[in-house]
Amino acid sequence: MAGSRIIMGIDPGTNLLGFGVIRVEGRDVSFVDMGVVDMRKEKDHFCKLRKLCGEMNRLLDLYSPDELSVESPFYGKNPQVMLKLGRAQGAAITAALLRDIPVTEYAPRQAKIAITGVGAASKEQVSTMIRKILKIDIDPDYLDATDALALALCHYFHGISPIPQIKSSGGWKQFLEAHPERIK
Repeated sequence: MAGSRIIMGIDPGTNLLGFGVIRVEGRDVSFVDMGVVDMRKEKDHFCKLRKLCGEMNRLLDLYSPDELSVESPFYGKNPQVMLKLGRAQGAAITAALLRDIPVTEYAPRQAKIAITGVGAASKEQVSTMIRKILKIDIDPDYLDATDALALALCHYFHGISPIPQIKSSGGWKQFLEAHPERIK
């Protein structure tokens, strides 16, 4: 299909990895699929990563996405949890990059704002808005799957937005180097 592309969203986790797939044709967006990879039965973290890699490869083969949108790790209270989430995210990203699929990362708050307009929206609110935006009647087993759809839609919305995206400045040092006239 000319002008058609597939965007896959990934909500990485060490117990459940959510995935959501949408098709974009021009400015029309349609639901393709969503689900979770359940790794709760695996007790060893490295076995979970192996399963995650295998399932990511299966999903990439099945849906052949043109782009991957993934949730960035967020700062939590437990550094061990964040480390494990980062590994899960890295495994998902690597599977896509090895297939030359472009990857874009979005903070959870960014995806929530794109879908609900509220950065502190609950998973249930995100799920409700996903159903309305995509005009689908779904009763997901896990909210991780609708979070993944939110990431795919967030990526789509960022691509069509007439408002330029603001990039991080890189910190004060970089800003001052770029604007020496601002130093008095």
